[in-house]
Amino acid sequence: MLEKTLVILKPCTLQRGLVGEITRRFERKGLRLAGMKMMHLTDELLSEHYAHLSAKPFFQRVKDAMMAAPVIVCCYEGVDAVQTVRTLTGPTNGRFAAPGTIRGDYSMSFQENIVHASDSPETAAIELKRFFKPEELFEYKQATFDYLYANDEY
Repeated sequence: MLEKTLVILKPCTLQRGLVGEITRRFERKGLRLAGMKMMHLTDELLSEHYAHLSAKPFFQRVKDAMMAAPVIVCCYEGVDAVQTVRTLTGPTNGRFAAPGTIRGDYSMSFQENIVHASDSPETAAIELKRFFKPEELFEYKQATFDYLYANDEY
């Protein structure tokens, strides 16, 4: 079954000039880009997005880091897209991420770890509504789709 998932390219990704490299990895894997936009995140939006971290001592630091520069929010789609993206990104702490993963190749930090990725299909649905209006997500058949999956996989 096809899933949609949210990926946020964090301010550190923009500042380090890694946007093309990171989006390239998702595209090369075969995920279909369904939406993308650049935006400044607000304290209000981040308080909602990171509400599960509100009691943590680093909560404000995380919000400040996410507001340091614009971000690029992306919606990717594919079979098991949520888990596929999380596998590509690697664990949250870049120091412990395996080489070959996005964080393993580009991050030495728990916070400045290149991307945010939804952690479940349920969370992805909530997060996508938080960052995208319905008309900002696009449905189209990717020309390579029939060569990415067997005809009984989707």
